This record gives sequence, C-alpha cells and structure tokens, in this order.
Amino acid sequence: MDFSFSTEEEAFRQEVRGFLEENLPDPVPTTPEFLREWNAKLRAKRWVGFAWPKEEGGGGGSLIEQYILKEEMSLRRAPPLGSDFMGLAWVGPALIRHGSEAQKKRFLSDILDSSSLWCTGYSEPDSGSDLASLKTRAVRDGDEYVVNGQKIWTSAAKQAKWIFNLVRTESSSRYGGITCLLIPMDTPGIEIHPIDNLSGRPGFNEVFFTDVRVPVENRLGKEGEGWRVVMGALANERSGISESTEMTRKLDSLIELARNSRKAGRPALEDTSVRRELAAFDTRIEAMRLNGMRNLSRQLKGDPPSSETSINKLLRGALEIRMAELSLEVLGSASQLEGPWQNAALSFHGTVIGGGTPNIQRNIIGERILGLPKD
Repeated sequence: MDFSFSTEEEAFRQEVRGFLEENLPDPVPTTPEFLREWNAKLRAKRWVGFAWPKEEGGGGGSLIEQYILKEEMSLRRAPPLGSDFMGLAWVGPALIRHGSEAQKKRFLSDILDSSSLWCTGYSEPDSGSDLASLKTRAVRDGDEYVVNGQKIWTSAAKQAKWIFNLVRTESSSRYGGITCLLIPMDTPGIEIHPIDNLSGRPGFNEVFFTDVRVPVENRLGKEGEGWRVVMGALANERSGISESTEMTRKLDSLIELARNSRKAGRPALEDTSVRRELAAFDTRIEAMRLNGMRNLSRQLKGDPPSSETSINKLLRGALEIRMAELSLEVLGSASQLEGPWQNAALSFHGTVIGGGTPNIQRNIIGERILGLPKD
C-alpha cells in the first residue's frame, strides 16, 4: 500500500477545503432551503456521484479523489453528497452496470439532482441474513409481473418514491430464481406499516405487496440475474470509504461528552477506565482506516471491492454498540432523560444490522478470507 498522495491529488484536497471554507457555515444549517442550495452547488461541481462515469452524469473522478472528497466532507461535518443515499450508494451503480439506456435516462439524473428517494426491498420475515431464501413472488403475466409477499426492516419506505426490490421468479434455483424489480411506491397494492425502534421513532417499515403489477420494462438486468445485481450493490454499499472518518467524528463527540460530564465528582475524562476505553476505540478506528486504505489500494489496481469490507462492517457494529453503552455510563443518572446520546443509544441497531448482521459478516470473513469450511 502507498499512503502518499500525488501533487494533483493534494491540489484537489485543497480545492475541497477551499470550497468548504467558502460555502459551509459553522454551525451547519439543517434547513431544507440550505440543503437544497448545498446540493445544487455540489451538483454543479459534479461532486454528487463523483466517481460515476461522466457519460452517465457523474464526475468521472478517480477513486482516490473520491476518498479525499468524502474524507474532507466528513471531517468538516458537511451534509451528505446528495440526499438520496440509497440511490447514490447502490441503486445508481447497479443501474450503470445492468440498466437499459431507457432506465439510466429515467433514473440517474434524478438521483444525482437529489430529486428522488429510493428504499431497498431485501429482508423478509423469514429471510433476513439468509437473503437467498426470500419468498416474495413475482409471476409473469404478459408485459407485467404480479408481485405478492412482504419485506421488513425497510428503511425510508414511508418517504421513498421507488423500491429496489428483490423477488423470486423461479422456485427450483436458490440463486438463479431471483430477479430485481424497480417499483414505484405509490403502485396499487403496496401497503407500508412503520416499525418503531426502542426510542419510539419509526426507523424501519414493513412493506406488503398484494397483486402489485410491475411492467417488465422495470426489471433491472435479466430475469433470474437479481442475485448478481444485488451482490454488486452490496459490495458497493460496504466499500465504506469514509466509514472510519465518521467513527472518528463520533469518538470526538464522545470525548467531548466525557470532558463535560462528572463521574465521582470529577470530569469523566479523567477516569482511568473511561480513558482506556476511549483509547481502545481510537485504535480500532485506526485499524478500520488502514483496512479501508488496503481495500482502496486494491480497487485502484482494478480489483472489485473484496470481502475484507466485512471486517470494517463488523468492527463498526462492535464500536457502535460499546460507544453507545459508554455514553450512557458517562451520562450517569442523566442517561434516563431524553437527549441526542440517549436516542442514539436506542437507535444504533439499524447501523449494526443493516447490510448484514455481525454473524453474517463473521461467516463471510471465515469462509472467504480465512478459508474456513462452511459447516
């Protein structure tokens, strides 16, 4: 691995810093008006979809420049690069790889312009981590598919305009019978039930499909190739270039909380056990950063994101849990009140479970990296 940056790459870093200095107030506003203006400025610079091909509306930037862009944005606590997270993270890249020209023209510009919002239909009540066992059925009827079944733990389903949905079109093949459909969320027959998390907020949703008719032209890729489509999408989701930077920001906030909280009459930051845990967090986050750089180095050589991305997913899950617990310990009796740390401690499950549970990540690491047998 080479951790040095070229003169051109360092110049790009300075360009990003200059843009942030000129356009990002402190504190950062969260109003819809500011976010619209912010996304318009990013779009004008082609920084939304930065590494997408220019012919698809993206910036055509290199992976290393994308790393620099996301790192600098994260360090400054800037709003996201575009508002349609799922559309940018995996729906768009899947469309670029597998979509028809008509599909690309229909969807990609809306994702880049922050005028769309996608959700993802993967998990089902009996098909969570074992995604290939999904049962939601799509039966071909002329130029349409008729979809029946249920999805669960669907983030943003209430707000989303479209769902990137996996269905079973053939029963005899576990992987070859899965197809990906792009379905408008206002299609008749779709019913959404919010699921409240421990903090009382609806972080997830159940989505029911009853005789939902979807045009065949909304199929992404060929029938039966949905598994290949979604595996590429998940690999893109887990590439996590700025993931360690996000955790560094969270650690900085936790250190500040410990500095301003009291434990046994002294600042909690002076407590040896607290300092030891904070140091352990810092070490693990640095390991995440270096593992991410290793994965980035491989991508720069032309290799796709590898199974090593599961290492960062597993590390982040463990960090989210223990950092949430420590924040409540530092707060002491105040942890029983409502506040941002208390809400975060009750809401981290989505980050830990989403995209594959810790046990699934351990299986991937054991089988694909360590070469251990499946049984």
